[in-house]
Amino acid sequence: MMRDLIRAAALVYCYCLMLPACRQPGGDSASWPVYRGDKGSTGYSSLSQINRSNVSSLTPVWTFHTGDARPGNRGTIQCNPIIVQGIMYVTSPMLKLMALDAATGREIWRFDPFAGGEASGVNRGVTYWDDGEKEKRIFFSAGAFVYALDALNGKPLDAFGDHGKIDLRAGLGREASRLAVWSTSPGVVYRDLLIQGCTVDEGYDAAPGFVRAYDARTGRTVWTFHTIPQPGEFGYDTWDKDSYRHVGGTNAWAGMSLDEGRGIVFIPLGSPAFDFYGANRKGENLFGNSLVALDAATGRRIWHFQLVHHDLWDYDLPAPPTLVTLRNDTIKYAVAQVTKMGMLFLFDRTTGRPVFPIEERKTGVSRLPGEEAWPTQPFPKKPAPFVRQHFSEKDITDISDSAYSFVRHRIGTARMGDIYTPPDTGGTVQLPGTRGGAEWGGASFDPETGLLYVNANELPLLLKMARLPDEDNQPATDGGRVFAVNGCAMCHGAQREGIGSFPSLKHLADRMNRDRVEALLRTGRGQMPSFPGLSKEDRKALVGWLLGDRTISKATDRALSAHGPGRYVNNGWTQLMDQDGHPGIKPPWGTLNAIDLNKGELLWRVPLGEYEDLKKRGVPPTGTQNLGGCIVTAGGLVVIGAASDERLRVFDKLTGKLLWQYKLPAGGYATPSTYMVNGRQYIVIAAGGGGKVGTPSGDSYIAFALPEGQ
Repeated sequence: MMRDLIRAAALVYCYCLMLPACRQPGGDSASWPVYRGDKGSTGYSSLSQINRSNVSSLTPVWTFHTGDARPGNRGTIQCNPIIVQGIMYVTSPMLKLMALDAATGREIWRFDPFAGGEASGVNRGVTYWDDGEKEKRIFFSAGAFVYALDALNGKPLDAFGDHGKIDLRAGLGREASRLAVWSTSPGVVYRDLLIQGCTVDEGYDAAPGFVRAYDARTGRTVWTFHTIPQPGEFGYDTWDKDSYRHVGGTNAWAGMSLDEGRGIVFIPLGSPAFDFYGANRKGENLFGNSLVALDAATGRRIWHFQLVHHDLWDYDLPAPPTLVTLRNDTIKYAVAQVTKMGMLFLFDRTTGRPVFPIEERKTGVSRLPGEEAWPTQPFPKKPAPFVRQHFSEKDITDISDSAYSFVRHRIGTARMGDIYTPPDTGGTVQLPGTRGGAEWGGASFDPETGLLYVNANELPLLLKMARLPDEDNQPATDGGRVFAVNGCAMCHGAQREGIGSFPSLKHLADRMNRDRVEALLRTGRGQMPSFPGLSKEDRKALVGWLLGDRTISKATDRALSAHGPGRYVNNGWTQLMDQDGHPGIKPPWGTLNAIDLNKGELLWRVPLGEYEDLKKRGVPPTGTQNLGGCIVTAGGLVVIGAASDERLRVFDKLTGKLLWQYKLPAGGYATPSTYMVNGRQYIVIAAGGGGKVGTPSGDSYIAFALPEGQ
């Protein structure tokens, strides 16, 4: 009885919080109701209570621990919290969803989609929808499913899809049970439609990552956009005939933006499978690496622009485009897309015409048999790139003589080229590399000044291709070929040595038994996806090879012939580092940039983050690897975590001057949010650490505010 009374009281409290009359934006509260602040992905807030004059007094006011941090550096939180009428919605390292009182951090409810089981992947945020009357829903993706929950109590809504969830694997044109599908970024709501992208594992049974719109009430599929065109559709002739039957990728994994007034949804797409080698997909490969504008009501293509033709470098479009307003000769309503290549492309929202000229420039020819690199790539004349795009001898790190010598020796005979030097078996130094340039944190835009802010990495990748099957064609390595074919080597290294935060798989038999390894392949864990597409025989071969049991390490013929003889694969995501783990290029290694979109010019650039050991040696701030985005406010501030030194920083938005910083308990590899409740402005960020940056993991959300009365 008492439990029922407590639950009833909690629900009454939630309903009061959700009543618009209680928490009107612009009145005594202002919300952050959408991933990245608004449907245009601007990351902008009109709040100014926290500003240049008082930000030095900013202090933590509450901390919430999700309670499910992963050990070591395996877990992370990338969630940008949304705040709707006083309630904050956040996700945890184990992909649980929580509702919190935004003023106190007190937990209201939580939902565990895995019911205590193993979770894999990350979640960057959730989607809120209401019908203007009594329906208030949270759409939340975990694993292969999107859940519809009551926003007030966290209970699945039985009338939506299959008892409260829809399966993203359905309708992708492949056998659903064999697909590893998930969604890292939240969808966007247009009227009564949930528009949702997904990520599909790019192994040999990959499927294309179609974009779907679902009825927000029922979960019924309303429209589908084929990211790899089907016969008779626009773009089909940019592929080999029937490529759509076997090529996967072109995922809408980065999120999307919506011009609600014009009814246009803007979708950035990733590269087709396979990364780094495209002999199985000759041609330009629409809509890979394209920004696509669709009619949000019907899914009809309005316009598109392909930013990379026939991608050989894993240059996915990494973040939602930002809807911006330009004021120079006339007012232009534009969409800005930041890229891993460190280029910013600007287009008219309605027509897709470039705001600044874009030219096609000749690029390199591939040396790999069977590969046909596209002869040109697009370059915007303005703005200039916000990272370096060419690596040569003079760019090798100079922080010490020993660092230079170590990196030069490590490069060896590998080619030092530019952003579009095709990979080959001799090795290439790829700059800026697959970590960006810009990454999934994206950009923020200040409508007051026309300035766009973007953080960036400059982390060269030492990329080397290897041929499959192995030239020695020894059956004992068949399990190893399954390992390489499915992309395991990209994270764990060609020799299973481990890369960065991805652990070594050498001597795996000392740590895991066969059942545990097979279970991980089926379910995934943390950043490791599941591999349901592996046949029983392939899984047996792979596990045998990993555990050193050569008697059962032979794979099926299908595993070796799925790509035909002579396919080439990347030997691992190997960053070019010195002996101490610092990037092998001259600093800066991580930056925060302000770009004047009206002029198409860089206004300022500052290093983002620093290494404590280099600081002690007197090396000027270098910047660090950074993941997560920034926000900008009317108070004159740019707020960002992201850097691997685990600090939350606030900069002056006009000058780039550092105004305030705070050491978080774990890295803030997420985009912060800001909001107001009861007349008090807060800034909140996830301190989840871990992940690809590899610092210790955490499980907290920390909210900051000015002292009361100030």
